[in-house]
Amino acid sequence: MKFLIPLLLFLLLLFYICRRFWQILPFGTVPRVGAVILIVGLFLLLPAFFAIRSAEVPVPLLTFIYGLSTSWFFILLYLFLGLLVLDLLRLMIPAMRPWFLHSWKGTLLLLVPVALLFLYGYFHYRSKAIVSLDLKVERPLKRPLRIVAVSDLHLGYTIGPREAAGWVELINAQQPDVVLIAGDIVDNSVRPLWESGTAAVLRGIKAPLGVYACMGNHDWLAGMEKSAQFMQESGIRLLRDEAVMVDSAFYIVGRDDRTNLRRASLRHLTEGLQTDLPVILLDHQPYHLEEAEAVGIDFQFSGHTHRGQVFPINLITDAIYECSHGYLRKSGRTHVYVSSGLGIWGGKFRIGSQSELVVATLHN
Repeated sequence: MKFLIPLLLFLLLLFYICRRFWQILPFGTVPRVGAVILIVGLFLLLPAFFAIRSAEVPVPLLTFIYGLSTSWFFILLYLFLGLLVLDLLRLMIPAMRPWFLHSWKGTLLLLVPVALLFLYGYFHYRSKAIVSLDLKVERPLKRPLRIVAVSDLHLGYTIGPREAAGWVELINAQQPDVVLIAGDIVDNSVRPLWESGTAAVLRGIKAPLGVYACMGNHDWLAGMEKSAQFMQESGIRLLRDEAVMVDSAFYIVGRDDRTNLRRASLRHLTEGLQTDLPVILLDHQPYHLEEAEAVGIDFQFSGHTHRGQVFPINLITDAIYECSHGYLRKSGRTHVYVSSGLGIWGGKFRIGSQSELVVATLHN
């Protein structure tokens, strides 16, 4: 029932787009029918992907379907916004009304800006931002600790070993002491990762104190045990409701994703830890940040939000979360950073958000 209203809204959006395309395209009936069939057919590709992914369908074909269908999801959104703008122009400027009925002018006025926007979004996604944080902690450290922190890799059908290899080079170039990954390493299936040898690529990450991760909701979607096995073979220490002391100098606490309704409380996870050592928390979804503050976490690193990935979805994530992206200092000693993610879900576009890698230096 909870999915019924969003589905109805999306069907209404699809109807509006098809109807307005029928009116604006400068072609005869047959090409316009073809355009409507194409719009609806591409929309149906995503549920078709989930219907056939468990079958013995070749991974390259699934990769093509998934990439095309998820990209179309974002393109539909911007076609809808573009058509809304054209309708406003039609109402406000009567002289332009002929442009929006079987007109090349109206068609180009819609499609050219959308195409240019997605071209920008693709190259903006490819350009990775490096965010530097200088964080002072009250508990003593032997020496400054250099952390490279990433989230939301979404490795799978759209992001494979070639792109992951570039990320590994970028991480190693920062010369980290330790690498932290705040969940969603796997997108929705480990199958393409096994077949492409992606685990061997991730084993190339160089960090003297190790690579640590927590589970994300997409790791659960791909199958908790399979995701955990992939991380183990990738040289990643998965922390599921677990705290570990590293180098006798600090703790890393990894919470299971809130998909697990029985996950341990943060207070339970931090009980018994030495009070004179800094504590770093990995928690995929940045809800209830006050809990980290209450138990004296020094640095919490989260992801999940992607900051909406594209405008105007980032306005929604900004409204949902206390911090949907960026740095937040809670009262007391708790530093929080919510990453918009290194990777991406589905179509490789960033409009109004960025793909990023965080380099945090902890010192007294």
